[in-house]
Amino acid sequence: MRRATRWGILAAALAAVGAIAALAGTTGSHAAPAAKKTVIIGWAFDQAGQMAPFDNPALAAAKIRIKQINAKGKYRFVINTCDTQNNDAAKAKACALSLLGQGAKIIFTTCDVDYATPVVQETINRGKLAIAPCIGTDQMGPRRFGKKGKLAFSFGNVAQDEGSAMAEYAYSRGWKTAGLATNTRLVYFKNVVQAFDIRFRQLGGKIVDRESYATGQNNVQSAVTRLNSHKAAVYVTSTAFGELPAFVSGMRSLHNNTPILNSWAGDGTYWDTQNPKVTNYYCVTFASVFGDDPSAAVRKMIASLTAAGSPPGTGGFLGGADAIDGVYTAIKRAHGSLKGAVLAAQLEHFNHVAVLGSKVSFSKKWHTVFGRQYRVIKTQANKAKRVGLVTAKVLPKIH
Repeated sequence: MRRATRWGILAAALAAVGAIAALAGTTGSHAAPAAKKTVIIGWAFDQAGQMAPFDNPALAAAKIRIKQINAKGKYRFVINTCDTQNNDAAKAKACALSLLGQGAKIIFTTCDVDYATPVVQETINRGKLAIAPCIGTDQMGPRRFGKKGKLAFSFGNVAQDEGSAMAEYAYSRGWKTAGLATNTRLVYFKNVVQAFDIRFRQLGGKIVDRESYATGQNNVQSAVTRLNSHKAAVYVTSTAFGELPAFVSGMRSLHNNTPILNSWAGDGTYWDTQNPKVTNYYCVTFASVFGDDPSAAVRKMIASLTAAGSPPGTGGFLGGADAIDGVYTAIKRAHGSLKGAVLAAQLEHFNHVAVLGSKVSFSKKWHTVFGRQYRVIKTQANKAKRVGLVTAKVLPKIH
């Protein structure tokens, strides 16, 4: 076939297509659906290391939430992942660069601000939005990262809010005296206990003792022994890892059955000891994974995760789904913009914005969520259930 003939046929075909398109435009009956705008998210996470119990559930929930949004929205979200291999700093930086090179407009990172720093710095230095699903300190923002930190946010609960909620719950239970035990390993651990201390005393409570210990230092039992010598209505800590079972079993081995109250770090039953069993133990968390969360949407998400082979062990999974909801809302409010500064400005104006599990707020000062309704979980004889809900009324100043 000669070229002129081919182009003639093509021109006729294009004219026919144009006529059909014009007809569809006037009748509205055969219009093709508009192409969805693709949003590429890069997710740098710890797949099998120390932070894996926190990072993996958040990522799994985010993937499910994205499928739900993609099915009905005008945006198509894509997640590209990179394993930071136990948050090795060099690998984390390489992950960030790789994900940005793949076209990521938003980077998600691990659930501890120290481990997240290499990823966050590479992201914000390129003007992109950096998001953590569950970092729990006020350092995910300008406080740690300076002016460029305006691009960094976390959908975890800021420690000031979490510690305050713990204090308000304790005081509402009639626990008017408290003994404090601070794990000095993470800023989050320290800030939660500091916030509890301040808010509890504001409410009229009395602190009878303050002790400290540290992950990896084998000094939990000495702190427990000293704490045990001071009678209190509740003992308060914020800890996880191996120190959590050591703290709880250490106290119970001394035949002290006083309530123990922990932060979200102590959610779940995966750490439970068998002898003695965990009793009279409380924590606050994002959501109850024990079949009794008050939100039908949360229960549905748990069922979806379980069906996908990723049953959540703690409520922290919700940070992943909530972060996707929050980013989606910010993009819509920004009329589709993916510019880091534009999205950050939208997030700073979040005031009780609905996400999957609750309502969340940010501000220019607080780039980590405050105002979330916490689920209070009690474990008795290694069986956990939700026993309350609490929302902090005050964010104590701890610095």
